[in-house]
Amino acid sequence: MREALRRALIAFAAVSTVGAAGLVVAQESPPSAPTEAAKSGLARDYSIGTLPPSEAATPQAEADDPHAAVAAAATAAPDKPAEPTRRPRYGSAILQAVDKVTAETLRFEAKVGEPIRFKGLVVTVNTCETTAADEDAPDSIAHMQVLSQPEGMASVSAREAYRGWMYANAAAVHPFQHPVYDLWLIACKAQAPSAAIGMR
Repeated sequence: MREALRRALIAFAAVSTVGAAGLVVAQESPPSAPTEAAKSGLARDYSIGTLPPSEAATPQAEADDPHAAVAAAATAAPDKPAEPTRRPRYGSAILQAVDKVTAETLRFEAKVGEPIRFKGLVVTVNTCETTAADEDAPDSIAHMQVLSQPEGMASVSAREAYRGWMYANAAAVHPFQHPVYDLWLIACKAQAPSAAIGMR
């Protein structure tokens, strides 16, 4: 009886699945060597969200952690931005003026901070500078104030005819407009010391 029961259990264990063609009998395989996990008795915890102790502090794990990346970026020394190139400043501006009535033209030098008169105009150059080496288009730029006051009539209060920047290579950007006179910047001259007065 025991022998028959043992044979029935062996026959039952040999049958694996029922397919479309009938019974498929699986071959019994010899017992294999115990796996590494079986030897260690599943000492490692492979639950979702956990890592083995040997892999807990790998660089990849730190890279995947956004908080670790932010902390690493905060501890890194920030790069100092490059200093912008300063525009060279000059002590005077070369200007050209035209009397539209008499067609008289005069090219003259106006020192920074000192008013100079051309007929009915009083011109004061506040600063004169050229573009820096890292700028695309080289140019001379001057900030000035122009007052309109008839010659020999100091009692008449001067009226401001222009205040702003003038560009030597782009006179149409901020044109000087006056019914009698025309005025534009030619260039800057005589580099001023580093402590020269002027606007920035």
